[in-house]
Amino acid sequence: MSAALAAGVLLVLLPIAFNVAFAMLAKSFEYPDVLRHPTAEVLARFRAGGSGLLVLWWGFALTAVLLAPLAVLVSASLEGAAAAVLQLGTVVGVLAAVVQFLGLVRWPFLVPYLAREAESDDPARQAAVDVVFQSFNRYLGVAVGEHLGYLLTGAWSALVGAAVLQSGAVPAWLGVVGIVVGLLLALCSLEFVGGNEREGWQLAARLTPIVYIVWSLWLVGLGVALLL
Repeated sequence: MSAALAAGVLLVLLPIAFNVAFAMLAKSFEYPDVLRHPTAEVLARFRAGGSGLLVLWWGFALTAVLLAPLAVLVSASLEGAAAAVLQLGTVVGVLAAVVQFLGLVRWPFLVPYLAREAESDDPARQAAVDVVFQSFNRYLGVAVGEHLGYLLTGAWSALVGAAVLQSGAVPAWLGVVGIVVGLLLALCSLEFVGGNEREGWQLAARLTPIVYIVWSLWLVGLGVALLL
């Protein structure tokens, strides 16, 4: 199988897998809106989800891992683009996969433990669980998974867009879309930066789901173009 064929298949399958898993989490766990509720309520809903919810979170985390081989395959498919752009795109894409995975993997491994500990009748233990859950949510969820994840994914998308314009392997308009959506993802990464740390930047909050849908469609379009 050629790099272009493998990249094309993965470009089509990855956004489908990501969005299906996200939709299932939204339906079964009310994610991400559930995170606006108190810790005790979030963990109670998590316990109620059982092993099925654990497997779903594990699968969702693995969709982030797939971005790493995708970045390698896409760079190998865009012959004619500048080597520096392709190499940088590969590195940034792999880093994007790593930080997104780190942000998500707490759910199938750390959160189950916290959910069990939250059932304790000891108020001090419950308070400790609340601090740990919210701290990891801010650190791994917001800072690593979302901020760095959006920023690096946006940078990778923009670099791929630039490589597309240089390569000529697929239609140039896909390169333009990649650059634009990449810049928008980078903008969305600023939701909780600076003065917005506490409540979040509302513009970015509204923009993020729309941009991710466009990004998913762009990936599929790029994949189809490589397969043709």
